[in-house]
Amino acid sequence: MTFSTTDTRERILLTARELFHSSSYADIGIKQICDMAQVKKGSFYHFFPSKRDLALSVIDNMAEDWATGFVQEAFDPQLSPMERLDYLVDGAYYWQKATKDIDGRMPGCLFGNLALEVSTRDDVVRTRLSVVFEKIHRQFAQTLVEAVQISDIEPLNTDLTAQAMLAYFEGIILLAKSRNDPEVIQQLGGAIKSLRIENSN
Repeated sequence: MTFSTTDTRERILLTARELFHSSSYADIGIKQICDMAQVKKGSFYHFFPSKRDLALSVIDNMAEDWATGFVQEAFDPQLSPMERLDYLVDGAYYWQKATKDIDGRMPGCLFGNLALEVSTRDDVVRTRLSVVFEKIHRQFAQTLVEAVQISDIEPLNTDLTAQAMLAYFEGIILLAKSRNDPEVIQQLGGAIKSLRIENSN
């Protein structure tokens, strides 16, 4: 059976994404990725000069899925601002629960997992992850701006509160992963709407 060039690159990318998400980035070797994707090392290096280059592509690929998947759905302008936050928490819960039901364990957030493992050792990967987190931060901030405009919430520091919400969201996913219990996301997620940092006088 032969595969097109696009198929080969996609199989390497998706295989690495699955492995990086379910295991330690440091523990996954190029040989393991090639074996699982059923490609030769020469094909790997044709598309990805290094494991780091592959990791950057995995981050971009996952970010695109988020941008066009449940994160886009959660931040749908047709939803009220507070409904968007509920949708985001519910989306994270059902995604993590579905994966645990299949694999027996929660994968957590790929971006958060990589940030914890790689950020102190690779500034290039850390910077790419920061770009992803900044995009999500801006979506939180815009949601809060709209909530203030329609008087759903009292005026607050939308930028800092958005950062706090992102940190809280990632934190409860990490906590849930440490317990292998997606119910933690449901139990704690609603509190995200009560976070607020006041404007400085």
